[in-house]
Amino acid sequence: MRLTTTAQAREADRRAEAAGMPTRILMENAGAQVAAAVARLAPEGGPVLVFCGKGNNGGDGLVAARHLVERGRPVQVWLAAPEEAYRGDAGANLALAKGWGIPLAPAPVEAEVLDRELARYALVVDGLLGTGVQGPLRDPYRLWVAALNRYTGPILSIDLPSGLDGDRGVAEPEAVRATWTITFGYGKPGLYLLPGADYAGRVEVVPIGLPPDVLEGQGEVVELLESRVVAQMLPPRPAESHKGTYGHLLVVAGSRNMAGAAVLAARGGLRGGAGLVTLAVPASLQRQVAAALPEALTYGLPETEAGTLGVEAAEVVAQLLATRQALAIGPGLGTAPETAQFFQALLERPEVQHCPAVLDADALNLLAQAPERVEALARRPGGLPWVLTPHPGEMARLLGRSTADVQADRPGAVREAAARFGGVVVLKGARSLVAHPSGRWAINPTGNPGMATGGMGDVLTGLVGALLAQGLGPWEAAAAGVYLHGLAGDLQAEARGPAGLLASEVADALPAARRRVLREAGLNGARGD
Repeated sequence: MRLTTTAQAREADRRAEAAGMPTRILMENAGAQVAAAVARLAPEGGPVLVFCGKGNNGGDGLVAARHLVERGRPVQVWLAAPEEAYRGDAGANLALAKGWGIPLAPAPVEAEVLDRELARYALVVDGLLGTGVQGPLRDPYRLWVAALNRYTGPILSIDLPSGLDGDRGVAEPEAVRATWTITFGYGKPGLYLLPGADYAGRVEVVPIGLPPDVLEGQGEVVELLESRVVAQMLPPRPAESHKGTYGHLLVVAGSRNMAGAAVLAARGGLRGGAGLVTLAVPASLQRQVAAALPEALTYGLPETEAGTLGVEAAEVVAQLLATRQALAIGPGLGTAPETAQFFQALLERPEVQHCPAVLDADALNLLAQAPERVEALARRPGGLPWVLTPHPGEMARLLGRSTADVQADRPGAVREAAARFGGVVVLKGARSLVAHPSGRWAINPTGNPGMATGGMGDVLTGLVGALLAQGLGPWEAAAAGVYLHGLAGDLQAEARGPAGLLASEVADALPAARRRVLREAGLNGARGD
């Protein structure tokens, strides 16, 4: 689903007006949609309070109040500013509300009065602030938001919960905690990022009459990943096929104390649909991983006395890639000096530079030690056919920032990394993000807190590698990978509960997640599932 940034939403309104759609009509349509949503959220009736700021959200609220009165609902409007501050379309709708005799009053500014008065209403419509909010809330808005959050009834927010950043999904320091948010034309990123999604409650995107081409040529493309889109990315599995049809993935992973990470990555590759997976590990681990995962081929690579990969392994990995379609590298490698030499030597190999690959974990930590080499490769025509999958700490090392800075602006961080390193980047975490060097980025809605355990990222590495091996491009492999990975976790959490969820269980649920996606899109028979 296409989303719009705050700037794009403003430009969409401007273009709609230029195309002959008056903003007054857009506001009328928006307010009518809000009134209809109130009827759905509180069908039993009861008095409604509409809290209106002086901007467009307040104007939408004034229209909604008029439509609610027309439906027979008792309505009270609170104004957040003097009447003369309401100008343009909002001012015109304030005049209409007065002409209709709708009760209007200045919003109280005493906490006790606010609490007492709010308790009289069956539902509150939040039209205080919209996409124009910048920086921390000041009084009286901070006081009003706090009072709304003490209110125990349902709250319907217009477009965005007041106080929420529509692009980053953050509240500084607080925003209205809505039961339901009605947003217009297109969703806003902040409604789907965390913590914004927690503030927004249930989100409904409704049409208000925007022309279909208002986003054309606006540059940045933002999306919410959806089942139907992911289903179209997945390759078919025809009846007349064999293991070679679905690609051969090479997983390079593991060290003496991290054999489990290698096994989980290979397991993710197998459960992700690769026809063959070769797990290449330090030679002393080969027997151990072969016993743990008999479905995988194994290969023992040259190692150091400490049980990590040595520089000689780079030549062997390059040779192995001659008969493999994709590479997954990083889980459990370690960052010993000899392993760093191996990794840097590997980056120099054209077999690696041109191979679809997913880099995770210690591959990213090693990359962060000398990022300029990959940045140079990224500047060549076509960039790199790679997917990088850092968690926030790894992203901080790649960008030379603190983890707190990365988390404060996750969309900005993932887009910067994609531009710098010339590949698709996944910033893992709650509501993982996927970014392309072109500036396109997406939010993944699947996943749950039960997945905050060791090994989950290793499974994702193998899954993305498997999708690359099956012929998907880096964007499709990353987007489909994070969606299926999160959905597999959701399926397991539904069956078992989130506490105690194991990475291996998520890997084993990947085929069921794939089937769910295809069935929801009506493609299961057509794709061999």
